[in-house]
Amino acid sequence: MALPENGTEWPPKDANTVFADMAEFAAWWAGTPERIVAPDDTDKQKRKGWLGKWLDSFWGRVSTNEQVSRRNLHVPVASDIAQTSANLLYANAPAITSDNEETANRLAEYLEDGLIDTLLAGAETGAALGGRYHRVTFDPMRDMPFLTTVDADAAIPEFHWGRLVAVTFWTIVEDKHGTITRHVERHELNANGIGLVAHGLYVGTSSNLGNAMPLTDHSSTAPLATMVDENGYLIEGRTPGLNVAYFPNLKPQRRWRNNTFGRELGRSDYDGGIIGLMDALDETYTSWMRDIRVGQAKLLISEDMLDDKDGQLAFDHSREVFAPLKGVLPGRDTNGMPIEQVQFLLRVEEHARTCEELTKVIVRQCGYSAATFGEHTADTDITATEVKAREKRSHTTRGRKIRLEQPNLEALLRKMLEVDAEVYGTAGLDPDSLAVTFPPAVSETTNELVQTAAMMANARLATTKTLVQMVHPDWDSKQVDAEVEAIKAESTVIDNVDTWRPPVPDADESEEGE
Repeated sequence: MALPENGTEWPPKDANTVFADMAEFAAWWAGTPERIVAPDDTDKQKRKGWLGKWLDSFWGRVSTNEQVSRRNLHVPVASDIAQTSANLLYANAPAITSDNEETANRLAEYLEDGLIDTLLAGAETGAALGGRYHRVTFDPMRDMPFLTTVDADAAIPEFHWGRLVAVTFWTIVEDKHGTITRHVERHELNANGIGLVAHGLYVGTSSNLGNAMPLTDHSSTAPLATMVDENGYLIEGRTPGLNVAYFPNLKPQRRWRNNTFGRELGRSDYDGGIIGLMDALDETYTSWMRDIRVGQAKLLISEDMLDDKDGQLAFDHSREVFAPLKGVLPGRDTNGMPIEQVQFLLRVEEHARTCEELTKVIVRQCGYSAATFGEHTADTDITATEVKAREKRSHTTRGRKIRLEQPNLEALLRKMLEVDAEVYGTAGLDPDSLAVTFPPAVSETTNELVQTAAMMANARLATTKTLVQMVHPDWDSKQVDAEVEAIKAESTVIDNVDTWRPPVPDADESEEGE
């Protein structure tokens, strides 16, 4: 299959459910839940399923009072969750190493070129939408290939037995009065397993791809016109395997498991009732702020104490003496004071406890520990073991994500090296020699590592190489081997010194000396 045919429905109909859910996830992640538009029909008799749940939610209620609606408060816990998920994976960069010197040097250049920053940003998007795509990209203006990210809501993937075999990306490059111009990018394999990339430009509507146009018809795609053949395929850079990899956030898929289009996609951190809890949290915070707003101290002042200034009644707050007080003159109502203070009750404790409990449930259901989000901040002198115990749930979720992340990242980096050799002519690269190792989420102090290594050494439970790797987890294999050899050489010298004894003279020599 090449590029889509003219007049293709876009996005395809079977993807509508998945993209609608992704739009909801994206709105919460972006902090704009009010952008999720509820259906116009608000008849209570017709509220069924999702429609009824939405209209009964805090953000789904239709308010006739615009001023009240504008005061609705959103707590950005969704964005905090996605950011934390990404930080757990890439805030401490994984070690990307190779035993091949040329390969190791080129990988270091990739890292300097912003590889980890791209992965970090993509991981946050993937946590919200359920996954993301990273592709190996090359440009004549660059001296090396680089990674770019495509969000899951801008891709039509094709899986075979759970493996990505093709994907079509699209980008809206222009939208004028309902006429939408899209740049379509197709990744697929030929019969020999070689990765092909095709580019096309289409002019259509919001629901239809429309007709293919020359790439030169838009400035964003014009540079590609000289790089593709008559069918839109890139002329150069064809190496085994796709130029793109899909990185699922979590599995198994729950929401779309019976959807043909979405069953192989990853699961969002917000899946499984989390949105309802976040909606309740927003409602609670809004109620709390309303209490503060309504509960501000107010003064009820007798009309007799107001000054008439050109027909406008006003009260002078700086005035110290009011005489005479008309409100308390004989013959007037004297049941109340001329100035009374009104102070409504602020339900701070009730709101705080409710918000705290909702936040804990949200964080827990997303697969994280409350400590990861700032709990126990007063404890500063704790060991790495204690931190791990407090954040066990977060570390478990991180481990699950790493098992999905690592093989895809290694495959993509191997492809990157192959493209580097093919397109840029970089010599001496060995893609199969690279390895990706994610560091522990919580690093032990050097003192803790040394103590552990010493106990294992005394008990003869580990080799010298294992102990060096334990004390220096950030070292590659060459550094570890060099340190092991240095330790062995040092130990040989020490052993020789410990066993050295002064020579004992022979008996004959002793007699001659006497």
